[in-house]
Amino acid sequence: MSELTRIPAPDGVAAALQYSHVVLGTGRFVAIAGQLPLDEQGRLVGEGDPAAQAGQVFENLRRCLAAAGATFDDVAKLTYFVTDMAHMPALRAARAGHIPDDRLPAASAVQVAALVRPEFLMEVEAFAVVAP
Repeated sequence: MSELTRIPAPDGVAAALQYSHVVLGTGRFVAIAGQLPLDEQGRLVGEGDPAAQAGQVFENLRRCLAAAGATFDDVAKLTYFVTDMAHMPALRAARAGHIPDDRLPAASAVQVAALVRPEFLMEVEAFAVVAP
């Protein structure tokens, strides 16, 4: 596990409520491609259900992090792509199941017109720093 420093409110910047403005650390950089709500067989999980899709996305992120020797404690940045900002509470709830509030990574949320398939409501990518 790496040692990451989280700065939720740098001088002169309003405090963030659901993320840290700055996360820094030393170690190996790990980039996790955008994860979609697909199970191990490539089948959609939770058609039309943001909570089910968010749960699968975070499970896929967990598995990808583990493949790199990382955990959610090593995540420095998450980027959320959603087809509707109304899906963000489901993503925050899924994130809360993996990342405690005192270890929030930097984050960006972007509403997109569409993802690679119309039944996908969200995609999440991650950047992590793993101890050398």
